[in-house]
Amino acid sequence: MEYNKWIADLEAGDEIEGFYILKTAQIKTSNSGKPFLAASVADRSGTIDAKVWDYGGPLGTQDEGTVIKLRGTVSEYRGVLQLILSRLRPVQEDDQYNLGELVPVAPIDVDAGWQELLELTDTIGDGDYRSVCRSVLERYGDRFRSIPGGKSMHHSFVSGLLMHTLYMGRIADYLAGVYPETVDRDLLVAGTILHDVAKCDEFVTSPLGLVTEYSTKGQLLGHLVMGAQAVAETARELAMPEEKSVLLQHLLLSHHGEPEFGAAVRPMCAESELLSMIDLIDSRMEIYKETMDETEPGSFSKRVFALDKKIYRHK
Repeated sequence: MEYNKWIADLEAGDEIEGFYILKTAQIKTSNSGKPFLAASVADRSGTIDAKVWDYGGPLGTQDEGTVIKLRGTVSEYRGVLQLILSRLRPVQEDDQYNLGELVPVAPIDVDAGWQELLELTDTIGDGDYRSVCRSVLERYGDRFRSIPGGKSMHHSFVSGLLMHTLYMGRIADYLAGVYPETVDRDLLVAGTILHDVAKCDEFVTSPLGLVTEYSTKGQLLGHLVMGAQAVAETARELAMPEEKSVLLQHLLLSHHGEPEFGAAVRPMCAESELLSMIDLIDSRMEIYKETMDETEPGSFSKRVFALDKKIYRHK
């Protein structure tokens, strides 16, 4: 029996016990009509699917994002490792575990990254766009620095939103210089900084800082609409010209590119087109990185849902 073994180091046949994060949990019914728990558990090194047969609770969806103690055996199903659990329970007051070993955190210096984002904001030459960015970032600052960038797709770790926005800001700054006759740098950078800011209201996070579900407004409106609303409200307070406000809202509403990918409207100006591509670049590169971290050099990954394909990690 190995204690608190890193998920990334698990091998078929391992028997483990320890503390892990219950990332997802759903009570389902087997073909024989018996309830079972289909879950995934995580530590800082990765995530693995887990099952508990003949299990109807008490742990379930309501416990996603919390720390549990488990015991189980690693098996292989269709070429993929999974945990078959024999015991699991919520943590208790006298349990001793290191939270820093459980929660995945963005591989950046958060304070330095936040300062860099503020400095990028200060380079926006247009006073209206700069003022809106400053005001919105001031409103969401603490949460913006800490929340993940997603629930499971990409950047789903603490401070993932800051990392995602910062990397996109660097790309936007560079590409605006490549196409100065086509792209308004100030509009593009402002839209990049603010594009996902309403995820601060869209996500519900656990005490560990991980996303567990979407808020009511997040489900009914989504972060694109809520972000545009925040921009419109701030623009009115700052007496920003209407055309600038509408353009900035348009960037937020269209940054997913196409309606089938969640965009409220399709990009209709050069800056919104470029922003949607920058968002796609950074999200996909993070998905590639996370998948490559779990794939041996010289081999293919399992099918990646977000990419709808396998990827190859070359040597």
